[in-house]
Amino acid sequence: MIIKDLDECESVIAGDGSQLRELLNPLKENLAVRYSLAEARVGPGEATAAHRLRNAEVYYIIAGAGEMRIEDETAAVRSGQAVYIPPGAVQSIHNTGAEDLVFLCLVDPAWRPEDETVLE
Repeated sequence: MIIKDLDECESVIAGDGSQLRELLNPLKENLAVRYSLAEARVGPGEATAAHRLRNAEVYYIIAGAGEMRIEDETAAVRSGQAVYIPPGAVQSIHNTGAEDLVFLCLVDPAWRPEDETVLE
């Protein structure tokens, strides 16, 4: 059995500027899954840099509110919503609230640095 405690995961600043804690990645440990799972945080008034991943991604918003941009579409997002981001799509998220915008990032296949391009 593998159980990960978020509080024990290393916090890093991702290439897009979000604060990231990776929970699961089969490229880093022996897991029989294709995807990676991480928690991301964006502070009030902040936004991630425009970026694209070679792979599909899903954001699940845990707390806060923001504005999601995928290619030329923009939509308000809030806690309890999931956002699908197609492979190769230019994306960013802006925290429009007064608290941290917190979301899970599910990347399939698993996230690798060479699969991400930061555009800003």
